Amino acid sequence: MNARVLRTELKRSAAPWAGVVVLGGSLAVFLPFDAFWWHGTAGWTAQWTTMAFWTRSLLTFWWPFVIGVGAVYGLREPRSRMTELLTTTPRPAWRRAALPAGAIGLALAVGFGLLVLVGGVQVASGPTTYTPLGWLPISLVAALALVAGAVFGMGVARALPSVLTPPALVVIVFVGTGLFLRMNNEGAVPTGRVANRFALLSPATPEPRQMLLTLAGSVHLGQTLWLLGLLATGVALLAAATRRARLLAVTPALAGLALALLVLPSAARDVYVVDKAASALVCDGPVCVTQASRSHLAELTQRSKDALRVLHEVLGDRAPTSVREDTALHELAEARELSADVLLVDFSERLLADATGEQLTRALIAKGLAPSCYPDNDKEGGGHQAIPAQSIAVSWALHDPQLQPLAPKGTTAYEVETWAAADTAWQKLTALPPAEQRSRIVALHAASLSCARQDQIPVLAGEVSR
Repeated sequence: MNARVLRTELKRSAAPWAGVVVLGGSLAVFLPFDAFWWHGTAGWTAQWTTMAFWTRSLLTFWWPFVIGVGAVYGLREPRSRMTELLTTTPRPAWRRAALPAGAIGLALAVGFGLLVLVGGVQVASGPTTYTPLGWLPISLVAALALVAGAVFGMGVARALPSVLTPPALVVIVFVGTGLFLRMNNEGAVPTGRVANRFALLSPATPEPRQMLLTLAGSVHLGQTLWLLGLLATGVALLAAATRRARLLAVTPALAGLALALLVLPSAARDVYVVDKAASALVCDGPVCVTQASRSHLAELTQRSKDALRVLHEVLGDRAPTSVREDTALHELAEARELSADVLLVDFSERLLADATGEQLTRALIAKGLAPSCYPDNDKEGGGHQAIPAQSIAVSWALHDPQLQPLAPKGTTAYEVETWAAADTAWQKLTALPPAEQRSRIVALHAASLSCARQDQIPVLAGEVSR
């Protein structure tokens, strides 16, 4: 197959449209909507690794799609009733198979590559200064999955030339991919329950939750072996002319499956590993952030000085003495460990994600006075329940004449009720003698560190024992 023949195939066939749909459909998901994939440290354009994970998560839909498209493409000769004519030509069967397989594979690789390029340009133009290479295997395996899936679909359709083959393949693969993804996503990442090796045969990955995580090398290797076997089986089915050849064509896929199952990890905690380079701490005095968040260090250091001073004035010896980015990995809805000496910051949380200047100072004071045991972000949530109490605490510490909410109050019935309780607690707190006011703020700090409850407003209102 030379370049001229391939160019003709690309011009006269529907193969390029597969790549166009993958690129256009993905951008139609990411670009028009200001959704959670744009926000936080695990956003689509926040870091290189998270960008690779977000684009690969779309394989939940694209992998069944390209397999079905490949099957439709593979039915081209049976639909035109040219199979018998082409088999009588002196041209080798594998060369006839290489032309359409190469065309659709090239189209998909280019389409997905352009998607990664769009994301990469936005990451490079953003604030991050961390440029790892560990994201490349994530994207390369995704591109291989698209090519292998399309060629495999072509091969199956050539072996089973029926109009029912493409929709059947799409349904089977879509259901299987969704099931496997749910099995991978049931537990937390990375400390979940036992994972099934078969679940890792799906190239689709869950949406990234923490920017410090990446896939283990054994996952890359196992999935590559499996996908190469699937690709080889697709090519062999395209070139097979007899029933015996079609049966033998399954051998590469079975071999790839066997090798993959030997390599892929069985436990969920072994699927993801911490990117050690990204999680390395960079410090400026008592303020430390990860290498991946180094761009935040300068302003965080400046604002932390004022925040730590205010916290010491309010809490005395109980006040934190350092600020550190939270690098601990935890399960969903699992309380994180808090320390009275350290003010933990998580740039994926709403109060800190885009905070600058005085807003950042207030957020640091709030989290120092009433630290939340649960993160407040689009991936996990839970920490939003602490914001009303944190708003009261920071407004009191900065001597605000009125309660200043740290975040919009919201309009749901629960949010309206919670902020009404916060306004009442603020009135009760500010009506007390100064010593009693300070005592309740100290009690709020102690209750928050204990993680005994998420709603701390009753502590400020004097409705619970301290």
